[in-house]
Amino acid sequence: MSRNLTWFGICALIIGLVFLYIPIAVLVVYSFNDSEFVTLWTGFSFRAYISLYKNQGYWASTLTTIEVALISSVIATMLGLMIALSLSRLRHFPTRSLFSGLAIAPMVLPEVITGLALLLMFIALGIDRGLLTIVIAHVTFSMCFVTVVITARLAEFDLSVEEAARDLGAGPVAAFFLVTLPVIAPAVVTGFLLAFTISLDSLVISSFTSGPGTTTLPMRVYSEVRRGVSPEINALSTIIILVVTVVAIAVALYTRKAAMQPVDR
Repeated sequence: MSRNLTWFGICALIIGLVFLYIPIAVLVVYSFNDSEFVTLWTGFSFRAYISLYKNQGYWASTLTTIEVALISSVIATMLGLMIALSLSRLRHFPTRSLFSGLAIAPMVLPEVITGLALLLMFIALGIDRGLLTIVIAHVTFSMCFVTVVITARLAEFDLSVEEAARDLGAGPVAAFFLVTLPVIAPAVVTGFLLAFTISLDSLVISSFTSGPGTTTLPMRVYSEVRRGVSPEINALSTIIILVVTVVAIAVALYTRKAAMQPVDR
């Protein structure tokens, strides 16, 4: 019985991997196609990459996306950390359940609803849509994910350690930065990376809150795909896959190296 389950698990794993990675492999292969048509293979060439390099529109959208992602993820991490600290330290204040629900509401609401609500708010306040409105929208959407990650880590944190630092003469700020923050730092970094990734991938919210002259990379790719998939999009997707793979391998190696280092006693 266990042998059958083992073979079943192996087959399911193989089918899942094929289902996930065959389309990616096809995309990577056709990014080196010499033809202008995506589905017609005419030979190996770097033509799509050269054309992508010369396309200033993609470069401008990429810089805008990175700028928005960096600013919004930093702000979202700071706000998410403050919300998580409030929820973990103040356990019995009135309307705590309401505050907690509002803090994570954007995570469970459809992005269309969040984007539309933000759009109506900006129109009502008379705020011109542009880089600022996109940053505000991304912060609103991603800080709830940061809050959840850091709150889960703070639930396992022993407050007596911080109280001991306070008893030894450290002030509240010093005790937080010297004791609490180093312990929850992995969760803070994880929340930042999660917010950064969500911002890079955001399409719906960015479409609602962007203005003329402010186009993120997902928005440009979506507008290009509506007219047909071009070899440039395949090349761009391949570069993104390569960057993500390198970063993932580097993080995995660093984590493994850090885990193998002996702990000083």
